[in-house]
Amino acid sequence: MYRHLEQRLSRRLAQFLQHNYPDADLPAVVIEQPPRIELGDFAIPMFPFAKPLRAAPIKLAEIIRAGMGTIEGIAEMQVVPPGYLNVRMDRAWVARALTPERKPQQRVSPDKILVEHTSINPNKAAHIGHLRNAVLGDTFVRLLRYTDRQVDVQNYIDNTGVQVADVVVGFTHLQKKSFSEIETLTRQPGFDYYCWDLYARVSQWYEQDERNKLARTATLHAIEDAASETSAIADLISTAVLRRHLETMDRLDIEYDFLPRESEILHLHFWDAAFAKLKDAGVLTYENEGKNKGCWVMRRAGTGKSRSGEPPANSPGASACERALEEEDQKVIVRSNGTVGYVGKDIAYHMWKFGLLGRDFGYRKFYRYPNRHECWISAAEGEKDHPHFGGVAEIYNVIDARQSEAQSTVIEALRGLGHNEAADHYTHFSYEMVALTPRCAAELGYRLSEEDKTRPYVEVSGRKGFGIKADDLLDRLIISAKSEVDARHPSLRDAERQSIAAQIATGAMRHFMLKYTKQSVIAFDFKEALSFEGETGPYAQYAAVRATSIFKKAGIDADAFSAEIANKMSPADFATFLNGENGIEF
Repeated sequence: MYRHLEQRLSRRLAQFLQHNYPDADLPAVVIEQPPRIELGDFAIPMFPFAKPLRAAPIKLAEIIRAGMGTIEGIAEMQVVPPGYLNVRMDRAWVARALTPERKPQQRVSPDKILVEHTSINPNKAAHIGHLRNAVLGDTFVRLLRYTDRQVDVQNYIDNTGVQVADVVVGFTHLQKKSFSEIETLTRQPGFDYYCWDLYARVSQWYEQDERNKLARTATLHAIEDAASETSAIADLISTAVLRRHLETMDRLDIEYDFLPRESEILHLHFWDAAFAKLKDAGVLTYENEGKNKGCWVMRRAGTGKSRSGEPPANSPGASACERALEEEDQKVIVRSNGTVGYVGKDIAYHMWKFGLLGRDFGYRKFYRYPNRHECWISAAEGEKDHPHFGGVAEIYNVIDARQSEAQSTVIEALRGLGHNEAADHYTHFSYEMVALTPRCAAELGYRLSEEDKTRPYVEVSGRKGFGIKADDLLDRLIISAKSEVDARHPSLRDAERQSIAAQIATGAMRHFMLKYTKQSVIAFDFKEALSFEGETGPYAQYAAVRATSIFKKAGIDADAFSAEIANKMSPADFATFLNGENGIEF
């Protein structure tokens, strides 16, 4: 329903702008989630419209609020400086719409949805920040499947990027290890932890002498050559770490259907096919001068197609000032040395997702979960019989907010190619990072500056080896839960107490990652996460068990009872509890 209202709001705003500014070249409407629920349920930034409409963002917000009129399901709109339109849902309307006989229409859609989440660089152990991504993504997938939607879960693997190259540099340049020696290490427990420490050492090595970074450049180029030993080493390392990531996420009951790898996007020439289409459509242009000389570029999202009345930046009539403005609006897709950047490969990947590329991966089985669910991985040559992936109707990418510009660029590329429907069904499910409270960082033994001690949170850094490994955190949560279970149920067998402790710990972790709005930075603290009282996962689990027990003793079917009560409630009944300032807590 949240998504249903978001789409309705987006359509109404787009229609309003098109009607009132028919000659303007406007970017797509972007709807964000405010950092705090008391600010509203949706936030619409006006900044992308300021330049094409030649108006201050806050003034545009006032015009839209005054002119949009009422929207079913929306309670109010507020103008918030410096230029946001914050929107609050009508919670009573939403509650009534979600009762059994008023299910939203999108529940019965037969179209397949693709949700991409986790997407950890396969160069070291997963950390606490990755858990937020995975828990958000998996919870969203469960909600979609609950409404009978067909969902493919994909976990994109960047196995040819800088992070993997740095670990390869560590093994080959710092430790001078051969392929066979590295292979032996990959079979040892804790290989992902080994790589965690090595990655931090390589970062320190780069800082000692700038010339050391030449090893990274050479390694990156060698990895792109599928026939090289360096490429084989990168594949060996990334595959071993990837298996550990899947095992870590399986502890949280998080599964994937398909693992597309960047190596296949390169070796199967996905980018070559996309590059030709982008050039033919004029989405990419070649720069003959300026700071981007020799590069293929496209306009940054939200800058419009052209400045009305101005000559092209590379024309004789363009001034130096105009040229500088044009360059600010450019996003380099292919560098002057011919290498394609991350965004270019991502454009090709998303064309494949929507079935617009005309190419496909090979597929082979990679990982079987305890419930016998098969997870597939991309390959140059795969198995003959495999599920169909790609060619979906909707895409949701769970990627942190720092990648917003890259995500918007991919959407604009799709629009430039004429695939507006695909672009309209491409959603960046953004969220903010996970940091540590100074107290938590100190508990972990990290040395903090006086300034760090006064900050609300301290950022984690994989390059510095600074952070909490996901498995360490889960182990610590289970130990804490086990002590509670042991004290309360000493008569149970140890194996049963251990199983209960694992379930409680999983609930605590998942709840902790979900209880904050997506746009809030989580300052992680062991004391808060391990608490069994207050707004916690264990408390929610206890409440669910108690409620189930009450229904069971009364001989009442809980689902039928809830449906009967909900059907008898009117919007006014829901409003009693859900409207007003206290309503945001529900």
